[in-house]
Amino acid sequence: MAVRPKRSTIAVDINPATRPVLTGTEIYTREVCSRLPRAAPELRWRFFASRARGGLGVDVMVLPFPRLWTQVRLPLALESERPDLLFVPAHALPFAWPGLVLTVVHDLAFERHPEVYSFAERTYLRLSTRWAVAKCPLLIAVSESTKGDLVRLYGVRPERIRVVPLGVAKPRAPAAPVSRLAELGLDGNFVLQVGRVEPRKNQTAALAAVERMDGVTLAIAGPERDAALAAKLRSSQRCRVLGRVDQPTLELLYRRAGAVIVPSLYEGFGLPVLEAMARGKVVVAAKASSLPEVGGEAALYFHDAADSEQVARVLGVALNDKALRTRLAKAALARAATFTWDKTAAGVATVIRELVG
Repeated sequence: MAVRPKRSTIAVDINPATRPVLTGTEIYTREVCSRLPRAAPELRWRFFASRARGGLGVDVMVLPFPRLWTQVRLPLALESERPDLLFVPAHALPFAWPGLVLTVVHDLAFERHPEVYSFAERTYLRLSTRWAVAKCPLLIAVSESTKGDLVRLYGVRPERIRVVPLGVAKPRAPAAPVSRLAELGLDGNFVLQVGRVEPRKNQTAALAAVERMDGVTLAIAGPERDAALAAKLRSSQRCRVLGRVDQPTLELLYRRAGAVIVPSLYEGFGLPVLEAMARGKVVVAAKASSLPEVGGEAALYFHDAADSEQVARVLGVALNDKALRTRLAKAALARAATFTWDKTAAGVATVIRELVG
């Protein structure tokens, strides 16, 4: 009688996907982990989290624990499960787990822009990243830019890094009624920036450019990490700081914005560019870090965010050149269609297979 080969067991820390507020890392965890069993059905998948959340599409072992879940409760569960590999979609690995592990490095913003992080945040992120570099035989980076940062800042050999880009889902939520714009103080032409209000996202550069233009307002949708910066932005009559908005409102903002601006000083991947392109928007972005990797020829770029005249000039072209707008909208939709979460999950599964043989 033929003996069936043993199925490798892969444990997955899906905890970020169960958080009440989903930002980039949480969305990545949800979208990738929900697809892994289909991407690699020959593997045995076990998902672990500290809290329950519906809509994940996989069976999750919920292990409640008040604090330090990753460092205390998860290793205890793994000790009894004995998986062949632990996959951590964000790079905070349990220090107590001695087995094979794979993680994803989304960015090294805490090294490139340490001033926007507290001392405790920087310390933890540096320690966890050094541990990941030492512990993981291979690392997944979300972009060539992040791969380059790992090589330059942490001395990782390039052959240890696998680049697996993020994906984007087709917009499914209906847009809020147009009357919502008046409630938000947007009663004319506006450009949209989506993301946290913090210096790294460089909203001040976007506003400085908009203030050089006639009849245009900057709308910023995202949580306020830096209260002082948010107050400074609000002090301008040409800016609307909207905070975190619901999905129908966000879809309305995308639909009615003349363009989407991404002036970030640094992005590990540049998901705001991809999400705007998936909606057929004209994107104006800084030619920095990973942003050109994502936008390619389907976006417009400025080279110096500190040069508000240059940024305003590029924005003016994006808003007023009708032929260019039509071409870029088509190119944006076509390029965004090449970035799918199915491809991301398949790429992650390929690296996992490489590790477990």
